[in-house]
Amino acid sequence: MGRGKIEIKRIENSSNRQVTYSKRRNGILKKAKEISVLCDVRVSVIIFATSGKMHEFSSTSLVDILDQYHKLTGRRLWDAKHENLDNEINRVKKDNDNMQIELRHLKGEDISSLNYRELMILEDGLENGLTSIRDKQNEFMRMMRKKIVQTQGMEEEQEQLNCQLRQLEIASMNRNMGEIGEVFEQTRGNHEYQMPFAFRVQPMQPNLQERF
Repeated sequence: MGRGKIEIKRIENSSNRQVTYSKRRNGILKKAKEISVLCDVRVSVIIFATSGKMHEFSSTSLVDILDQYHKLTGRRLWDAKHENLDNEINRVKKDNDNMQIELRHLKGEDISSLNYRELMILEDGLENGLTSIRDKQNEFMRMMRKKIVQTQGMEEEQEQLNCQLRQLEIASMNRNMGEIGEVFEQTRGNHEYQMPFAFRVQPMQPNLQERF
């Protein structure tokens, strides 16, 4: 008993729809690979799932297949968005070329093709640039001089603080020495000088004392 035909319409059940997609996708990619080998033909298959994930098979370079498709059908594969992108790329390249030419002119290169008015404009631009550079240099020098003056002031202040500290240390030492001297004089005046110990000579031999 053979299988009945499946009605070709959207499968409402999401699980069944995913299973069917997985099976038929693999079947299509398998058939594409088989026909490319059996019949020696160029085949390209691209499948996008509802989630956005892509599956593909290409027997040769996809770019070559698209180029041949474009030549045979005459259909443009790039929309207006891609054409605008190409135009933007070309515009950027042109602007870059012009900037390179202007840079060479500023260096004094390739100026033989410029007319008098263009040379005057170039000269004015260079003078304005030099003026800006000089102003920036002067500003930088003023800042450096200001920093040097501040540094010198800090060094002088530090030297003054060190000098005051040395004076305080000397004064403190003099005061301590004076106090020590006063204590010594008071102690000397209140106590007479005495021998702390009395010494008595003892003979080395006891009989010597009796003889004398």
